[in-house]
Amino acid sequence: MLYIDSYENLPNSDDAYEQQALEFCKKWLSGAETFLLHTSGSTGTPKPIELTRAQMIASAELTGKTFGLAKGDTALVCVNIEYIAGVMMLVRGMTLGLKLVVVPPVSNPFEKYPILAKYDFDFVALVPLQIQQIIENEGIGLQKINQMKAIIIGGAAVNASLQSLIQQLSVPVFSTYGMTETVSHIAIKRLNKESRSDEFEVLDGVEIKLDERSCLAIKAPASNHEWIFTNDVVELIGDKKFKILGRYDNIINSGGVKIQLEEVEKIVLELCKAHFTELTNKRFFAWGIPDDKLGQKLVLIWETNEISAIYQKNILAKCAEKLPKFKIPKAIFLVHTFIETPSGKIDKRSIAQSLLLYPDA
Repeated sequence: MLYIDSYENLPNSDDAYEQQALEFCKKWLSGAETFLLHTSGSTGTPKPIELTRAQMIASAELTGKTFGLAKGDTALVCVNIEYIAGVMMLVRGMTLGLKLVVVPPVSNPFEKYPILAKYDFDFVALVPLQIQQIIENEGIGLQKINQMKAIIIGGAAVNASLQSLIQQLSVPVFSTYGMTETVSHIAIKRLNKESRSDEFEVLDGVEIKLDERSCLAIKAPASNHEWIFTNDVVELIGDKKFKILGRYDNIINSGGVKIQLEEVEKIVLELCKAHFTELTNKRFFAWGIPDDKLGQKLVLIWETNEISAIYQKNILAKCAEKLPKFKIPKAIFLVHTFIETPSGKIDKRSIAQSLLLYPDA
């Protein structure tokens, strides 16, 4: 664990991960103007992106303004500092004057690092798996996060099951929308209590529009006021809000019918909550695999070894009752543990390849 309470006298460390955090802080404090980061690789090969100091400061200041962070507040840094989410936690610390507690990314940092119990935190960024583990563990971590000013969740979508768990928290919890190219989040939506919403609202100074694919385009101070074009298919609600429908690259063509995979996943999760409750906390995704007849065949892939063949047939039968004919999954595959990208996202293509369902061309 690395504790930084002063940027004039950074601590020393023999730990490789902590040294990486300290090296970034030293580079920032030396006045460096550009920083090379890499995208997460969740939808393709990770690629390098150069960000400027001005972009990162603009993003950090906007986060501070949005969540009421003040000099002297303490933030827990437990997402990977090799990627934008973790890097920006370090930048927020130095830009806003926050005290930082840095630990390597694990599913439940409070369980792995009991020393965290001695600190009172004001802010944290988490991936969905982390907040789920903290809540379900019901330990000191649950107490600590409930005392914060705000929690932000990014890196992956928050499903309905996790959102239900989050309702027990009194701390404001927000899902964030952003990417490396936008220097972390540019929009948020409240996940709990009476202010919860299904729509993302862009932060101050952010402009949005749709491109010809109905995908979101973003312009903000953090993007150097240049338009960034995403692969997220969205519905615009006015000029400040949007609802994500799915990824443009998560559309498959099965027998001539275009299927948005996220729409199928939403229906399947609803069916699980109604009929297969023991699966509601198991991760899964819909995927398209090559098929001689259909071109692409819709399947479901679950992170479990505990679904019997008969149970799988029952699930597919319920899907047939709820989904249109051409959007009914044709098969279920089971994986003991999902492969993840270094930033903690489900590596869907690698999982399908490991099952020999979708080999490289």
